[in-house]
Amino acid sequence: MSVDTRSTTTRHDVCPLEEIPVGEGRAFAVGETQVAVFRHRSGRVSAVQAACPHAGGPLADGQIDERVVVCPLHLNTFDLRTGESTSGQPPLTVHPCSVGPDGRVTVEL
Repeated sequence: MSVDTRSTTTRHDVCPLEEIPVGEGRAFAVGETQVAVFRHRSGRVSAVQAACPHAGGPLADGQIDERVVVCPLHLNTFDLRTGESTSGQPPLTVHPCSVGPDGRVTVEL
């Protein structure tokens, strides 16, 4: 874990990329925060808060495409880049994430 001294952002090592199947998500405890991390078919990764703000549904279990995640409980949809709901719910917290040259996924909080 490294701390960016220019801000309060902390980068956390989460897992090897291979731990997340293509087109799916997995939930991780990142620091004290639960985060859903998704591996897109394009190779991009994205991360948002793990629980749906509507009823706490497990977003890591939701269906994704390049743009949205669909909560598996009530089918609410959220933009994975902005966190905005496309179905009238409160927005999600989006966490910057990336895959390093070592093939490990990192998430910033």
